[in-house]
Amino acid sequence: MKENTAKKGGFLDTFMNVVEAACNKLPPPTILFCYLFVIVAIIGTICTVTGVALVNPATDEVVTAKNLFTVEGLHWFLDSMVSNFTGYGPLGLVLVMTLGIGLCDEAGLLMTLIKSAMKNVPPALVPYVIVFIGIVMNIASDSASVAVPPLAAVVYMGVNKHPVVGLLCGYIGAQVGYAANILPSGTDTLLMGFTNDTLANFLPDAGMTVDATCNWFFKAASTFLCCAVIGTVVTKILEPRFGTYHGEMEKMEEVTPEQKKGMKASLIAFLIYAIIIVALFVSGPLAAENGGIIGSPLLSGLIPILFVLFAFVAVPFGFASGTFKNLTDVHKAMCKQMAAMGSYVAFCFFGGQFQGLFNWTNIGTISAIAGADFLETVGFTGIPMIIAFIVLCTLIDIFFSSGSAKWAIFAPIFVPMFMLLGYHPAFTQMIYRLGDSAGNLFGPTSAYLWMTLSVAQSKYMPDIKIGTIISCNFTVAFILEFFWIIMLVAWMLLGLPVGPGAPIYLPAGII
Repeated sequence: MKENTAKKGGFLDTFMNVVEAACNKLPPPTILFCYLFVIVAIIGTICTVTGVALVNPATDEVVTAKNLFTVEGLHWFLDSMVSNFTGYGPLGLVLVMTLGIGLCDEAGLLMTLIKSAMKNVPPALVPYVIVFIGIVMNIASDSASVAVPPLAAVVYMGVNKHPVVGLLCGYIGAQVGYAANILPSGTDTLLMGFTNDTLANFLPDAGMTVDATCNWFFKAASTFLCCAVIGTVVTKILEPRFGTYHGEMEKMEEVTPEQKKGMKASLIAFLIYAIIIVALFVSGPLAAENGGIIGSPLLSGLIPILFVLFAFVAVPFGFASGTFKNLTDVHKAMCKQMAAMGSYVAFCFFGGQFQGLFNWTNIGTISAIAGADFLETVGFTGIPMIIAFIVLCTLIDIFFSSGSAKWAIFAPIFVPMFMLLGYHPAFTQMIYRLGDSAGNLFGPTSAYLWMTLSVAQSKYMPDIKIGTIISCNFTVAFILEFFWIIMLVAWMLLGLPVGPGAPIYLPAGII
């Protein structure tokens, strides 16, 4: 096997060693939110004692901070702990999506689709197709980062390319899928929950919300940009860097006759379901008054619709392919997926307490008003401010890998701040995702980055180090973000909506 030509022991490795040592000191997300809870409580106390008060331009009301360490604060804490958890927006959304997507995964449908899609692809198109599959597979969220890279490595070997490049290509595609996809995904529902919680607190009487498709237009267009940019960078920069692979070649397993039978059953089920959806939501009793989909239950009820879809195609596949023998197997498949959600439920409990206190103390509203006033005062608004926000979201990934945890912190501050500057919440959510997805590629706190390194070391390059992977991914992230920002600026200049009913700028009369 040809040695990796990446420079060893250079500035990048030294820098990443420092970052890695610093990131290893970060506490787990649950403990981190405990710290943040205490910090917010202390800030609220300081603001209360110093008499901080600002006028909310949205309501013309004076906003003051609240103190947890008072009788009122203790009453709030005792009355709200359970509701902070059960009312935490992302909790139910993610669990429902996990049930549906996890059922597809346990049935074997997701893996079969990957193998079918990647077979017999021309070598020159392999990087582009892998990126596309990785992006689309992100409907399964983190599962894509586990399933796609190893298969991509096998595909690369099948066309005489270096498998580690395939690993990186699959990982990059799965990670950018958090902000690019032609399909709605679990991440849409997750971030939507945080955004709507913030809107309910900032404008409680406006009734303003975003739905799971609020970023769909920009995401769909980003899919093709990401495929073109990432595929080209992988072909022109990463493949020459690794050279020719001389190790033992593996071949991708063929789709079995049983799996083919299962795919036919799933296709029939999908067509039946599609006909039902069209009959109900396009020309039937659940269609919108204007005949379109905006304002119809198709958008507001997208989560249950997707859940039923996943179940509708997964169960026939499982029985037809032999994965499921009886209904007990279906039950076990769902329970297996939910059993892995324990850490997420714990995160939601502590995240809910932090968000509840953050909202109750009015720290988020005060920060948003002060931040918006500052930006307007210094004249740092418009496109330069948006680019700075994207870069900030990218750099934070060096220390904090969870996109949902970051948005739980960012949403209460930046959604109101950007609204006060005239931007729609859906747009703010989209530019956050853009920066976060680029940072996901090289953030050393990501468990999936280290998983990719482990697979590369155990199967293909025993001497490869994390610096090599991060240097490659950082190069892709830097180039991709450059073109992504250009696309965003063009999108803004054209005044295109980022999703159905989700313009860039806030409609008149909201604030």
